[in-house]
Amino acid sequence: MHSANLQWGRQAARSLITVLACAFLLSLFTAYAQESASDTSVFRADRPHISLTARNSTGEVIKAAGTVKLLHDGILADQAGLSHGRAFFGPLSFGDYTLVVEVTGFKPIQKDVSLSVAMRYEVDANLQPDSPDNAGAAASAKPLLAPKAKEALDKALKALSASKLSDSEKHLDEAAKLAPGHPDVLYVQGVLLLKQQNWAQAQNALEKASQMDPTNARAFSALGMAFADQGKYDAAVTPLEKSLQLDPASWETHYVLGQAYYHRQQYDQALTTSQLALTESKGKAPEIELLVAQALTAVGKYEDAAQALRDFLKHYGGRPEAPTAQRWLDGLAKNGKIHSN
Repeated sequence: MHSANLQWGRQAARSLITVLACAFLLSLFTAYAQESASDTSVFRADRPHISLTARNSTGEVIKAAGTVKLLHDGILADQAGLSHGRAFFGPLSFGDYTLVVEVTGFKPIQKDVSLSVAMRYEVDANLQPDSPDNAGAAASAKPLLAPKAKEALDKALKALSASKLSDSEKHLDEAAKLAPGHPDVLYVQGVLLLKQQNWAQAQNALEKASQMDPTNARAFSALGMAFADQGKYDAAVTPLEKSLQLDPASWETHYVLGQAYYHRQQYDQALTTSQLALTESKGKAPEIELLVAQALTAVGKYEDAAQALRDFLKHYGGRPEAPTAQRWLDGLAKNGKIHSN
């Protein structure tokens, strides 16, 4: 079953690209304008997590270097560096915590939080500048697109969403001539190349896009997918994890990261991540249940894996993945891992 799982995992990662690419496109520009800290969805886990966002006095996310210390009952429990204004802690024990936020150019601040429920706690820390010169401190904005370049990129997006790949490529070429090296153009080029299954070229475009705009969670996610589609699972993990630092609520990224963890034989992480992806997808991608079953099998939870497969067959017996699910279920029974089908 293990080798069959690996083969299915590679096929699933490739087929997922087509589904996710359009979803990326539909929310491309709104995603750029929103901070992921506004999301309030919870972790489906048995212990709480903390997600902290450092902001300046105008509410903008601070991109300067900084650290966050986590104190539990006055004792240092953990410490993390800020990554594009974000820091994450968990899983944690229940109780009272204090977050001490220190950012270059700003006055330190403390935030208290009481963890009483197994969920992700979103904490905003609004810092004041330590001098008037830092009052407007924030990440420098990426370059604006000129009107004609934006028009060409909009046409490329529209064509790509309609799966008119040649038309999209034509408009993208025009946008690239008008705004060479713009991160938005590079990102859409990368997504187009993913849909064309040109993995290596997509990787190149998305690496440039993420370097030029290190706040674009979707560029990092797509880059991770490009690596995964080439079987470069070790390389895929870093951009996927980076994407989730910027946008923790992306079920698509959790799904592909779960696959990467599985192929790296990090089965505990694969299980946690795939279960989170399944919960946050809210039924949009039932095939995630198969990845959960893979991970459950890998950690020796055979009955749980069998139940996951039975649930999938019960609710999605008409899907193309159903024969695979049935074969895995039969294999668990044949190998004596479960009591019955």
